Amino acid sequence: MRAALLMLLALAACQPDDAAEMRRQHDGDTPTPTDAADARGLAVTTERVRYATVDGQPVTGVLARPDGAEAGLPAVVVVHEWWGLNGNVEAMAQRLADQGYVALAVDLYGGEVATTPDSAMALMRTAMGREAALTDNLRQAHAYLADDLGAPRVGVIGWCFGGMWSLRTALALPDQIDAAVVYYGRPVTDPARLATLTMPVLAFFGGADDSIPRDTVSAFVDALVEADVEHTVETYAGAPHAFANPSGQSYVPQAADDAWARTTAFFAETLRAAQGPTAAD
Repeated sequence: MRAALLMLLALAACQPDDAAEMRRQHDGDTPTPTDAADARGLAVTTERVRYATVDGQPVTGVLARPDGAEAGLPAVVVVHEWWGLNGNVEAMAQRLADQGYVALAVDLYGGEVATTPDSAMALMRTAMGREAALTDNLRQAHAYLADDLGAPRVGVIGWCFGGMWSLRTALALPDQIDAAVVYYGRPVTDPARLATLTMPVLAFFGGADDSIPRDTVSAFVDALVEADVEHTVETYAGAPHAFANPSGQSYVPQAADDAWARTTAFFAETLRAAQGPTAAD
């Protein structure tokens, strides 16, 4: 019994600290907005909404929708990166609304937003210690969009920490999420877990992102194939972690633009075309 316990402790000690690894990847980085992160001028309406209650505490997020939108539009749950629900993530929700979706940018950090890698690491570690609460948060986000706002189809998208949680949301709601997009989030490589997914998955990784090396991406692809999950996985040669973040120091415009074009085409096919014309058409 003692030997088995020691083995379990040793295995636990060998597990990667995702927050520390993200800290290494973002060394010297700051979430400073650039012109590429500016979503002003879009024909969208943005508001703060309460979409969940977790552990007895209200949770608010940013809801973006096309100007004059009626009920019944497809929707997207937008999961922030390790910095938290900042202006960059709000801008991504606005861009999705400009494409004809109701986009809800959720908050998994309890209203806190990081401005330095150290504070982001601390927030991520705290969040990862509350996985059940985060899953509940995202379940309620889906219910808010599907039940309260009447979205006929709901997708999920996330970056970095949010990319990992985009996939986890799909795994938690395998029969309710209709499309999942993962930007450089740590993937699941167990085919048995992925086999529950019924929605198509689109994922993007950086070829120079050593926090999620090529072998891990290959294992993810192999697991998706074995699990018979419809998927597209794109790796951009030479692109670092967070290559699609226009408010960070690792932004690669060509890769980011290509990934965004693929993302919007994917959602158009899985969320809009799949249900026919919408009120925004």
